[in-house]
Amino acid sequence: MPLLTAANLSLAYGGLDIFHDLSFSVPEDARIGMVGPNGVGKTSLLRVLAGITAPNAGAVHLARGQRLGYLRQEAVEAFARREHTVHEEMRTVFAEVLSHAEELRLLEAAMANGDHGEEILARYGAAQEGFERGGYDYETRIATVLAGLGFPESLWETPIAQLSGGQKTRALLARLLLEAPDLLMLDEPTNHLDMQATAWLEETLRNWPGALLIVSHDRYFLDRVADRIWELSPSTMETYRGNYSAYVTQRQERWDRRMQLFESTKERLIADIELIKRYIGWRKMVEAKGKLKRLSRELAAIAELGIEGVQGKSWSETGLGGISSLTVDEAWRQIRELRPPVGRPPHLAMHLKTTARGGNGVLRTSELRIGYPNRSLFTSGSIDLQRQECAALIGGNGTGKTTFLRTVLGELPPLSGTVTLGANVRVGYFAQAYDALHPEHTVLEELLGHKNLQIGEAREYLARYLFRGEDVEKPVRALSGGERGRLALAILALEGANFLLLDEPTNHLDIPAQEVLQESLENFEGTLLLVSHDRYLVDRLATQIWEIENESLRVFSGTFQEYLAVRAREEIAAKAAASLARVEIRATNDRTAQTAEKETRKRVQVLASLEKRIADTEALLAQQERDLQDASEKQRVDDVRRLAEAYAATQRALDERMREWVAISE
Repeated sequence: MPLLTAANLSLAYGGLDIFHDLSFSVPEDARIGMVGPNGVGKTSLLRVLAGITAPNAGAVHLARGQRLGYLRQEAVEAFARREHTVHEEMRTVFAEVLSHAEELRLLEAAMANGDHGEEILARYGAAQEGFERGGYDYETRIATVLAGLGFPESLWETPIAQLSGGQKTRALLARLLLEAPDLLMLDEPTNHLDMQATAWLEETLRNWPGALLIVSHDRYFLDRVADRIWELSPSTMETYRGNYSAYVTQRQERWDRRMQLFESTKERLIADIELIKRYIGWRKMVEAKGKLKRLSRELAAIAELGIEGVQGKSWSETGLGGISSLTVDEAWRQIRELRPPVGRPPHLAMHLKTTARGGNGVLRTSELRIGYPNRSLFTSGSIDLQRQECAALIGGNGTGKTTFLRTVLGELPPLSGTVTLGANVRVGYFAQAYDALHPEHTVLEELLGHKNLQIGEAREYLARYLFRGEDVEKPVRALSGGERGRLALAILALEGANFLLLDEPTNHLDIPAQEVLQESLENFEGTLLLVSHDRYLVDRLATQIWEIENESLRVFSGTFQEYLAVRAREEIAAKAAASLARVEIRATNDRTAQTAEKETRKRVQVLASLEKRIADTEALLAQQERDLQDASEKQRVDDVRRLAEAYAATQRALDERMREWVAISE
């Protein structure tokens, strides 16, 4: 039985349809990633499923007894009027467990005062059973989740109201993970996470016991977590099996099949109109009229073929009894004007850039220290970047990645060391080219503003960057983020840039735009230095990984997957070393304890022997004292002298043994 079912959902704001007639279900074991361009209604759909927004039509049903959790992008709204600290907010998840703990405390106090009646014992048993459902490990769970999402202990006592917007989103995510709902819906969960926190969340969700429905632009995240993809478009929602990479392959296959359908349908329609023309020439007006009617109905229904972007065509049948040539000509024109579906997905190469070594150096450095005169950010050994390679510079925020790009650009000198560009290397800074586009220019005008070309040459050049036909007449302001990125790359390449520096090029781009930009970068014939948190892009392009960690840059020659494998082995080795160190410490402590135990046993034995000797000496001293008294009473002078000397010697022996006992027993 599905956890959640939606039937014929529709949502509109004013005259704008957001989505229409959507029906689907979420299985118990769902791992669903929802994708689609910005503005298509992904967040609106989640809000409808969460019961925050009412649909215009249709219904949503959550299975009886199932709980739904929703991470919204506006965490400020979710935490309105919250006065808790971060840690207190997490403890609210365990309110029932804490209530049982308090009841146990009160009952134990009553029992200590002698109340042992059957009622109090029954209440104690019930409270104990309730407490055991999470009471022993809830603090550990809180600490694990907060640490995993990047909350150091120094922030635990910070009031929620004082957190930044991103921190509030992470706090809401932490609370949802602790609540463990049966269906967890996440809207852009990685937006405010660094790589380490994102990797932790990935692993947590891979082992999630419930169902997941995730809206995300992080393609690598979807690759790791999702096992099916919902693609939401303005007209429908399609389902694909597998993770994001499987979706890309299947989507291309579906597109190709639809293109074949479109082409074959168009060919058949052209053949039909040619037959109608022949019927007219043969004066077979009845046959021509019947064929034209059928053709009209087919054109009106062509949009139902499932080819996105194709609209049904129809025309007036006035004068059809005589079938004027104008009517047939209009049908012919409309058939010829049928165009393939809009929004063709990029044909992603899904391969790494090639590496060309040997006398093709693009960037070389000596040992570097990067930063500002009053602040060093990181140091680096020598670097060697060759033609057609892609180096991905990764690291936490504030580690110096953008500063390094400025150093390569020559805007900021290194604190020590040298940066040398190879012969004939022309650097292009993608962010600068992107921001410098003129919003009111057309694509063609913007390109011609950077180099004097014939119109035909310019159109042919732009076609290489997927600007074809009427696309070149679009104003820059009307371009999507991915299209702007393509245009910026086209201009940089036109100006001769063969070494591109890219600083978070996919930030704020939806998945379609990211894909378009990725394809352009895969086809770029020069060298790339890429700063990005987009692990999917890094995974597809990088031939070297430059990691800044602990104020040091480490160069790894290899792909992102190879880098991850090495890091995993290093982490395993580090954990093994730490484990071995703990074992050695325990062994040392055990040896110390054993030695101490032996010494204690020996000391006890010595004390026991000494105490026996003391007791024997005291007994002898008492006997000598009685003998001395008896000799004195009988006036045996010689015996008195002898016994007195013996008594004094025994007393000295007793005193010595007592001093020895005191020394050992302290």
